[in-house]
Amino acid sequence: MTLDEKIYHSIQRLPSAFQKELIDFIEYLLMKAERQERQVWAMWSLSSAMRGMENEEPLYTQGDLKVVFE
Repeated sequence: MTLDEKIYHSIQRLPSAFQKELIDFIEYLLMKAERQERQVWAMWSLSSAMRGMENEEPLYTQGDLKVVFE
């Protein structure tokens, strides 16, 4: 029996209230996976955009600041 079949048969044995709770949990996991995927993509995108800039001189220094908040 495949994993999909095991999941399907297990869900069928649950009472309706637990099935509803399970779908809520599944939707939560899907949102969590999507959020993690977006974070991975954002980090990859940023690192790709900044590639090759590691050794560049900064455009501004602290001496260029007009107001310093502490």
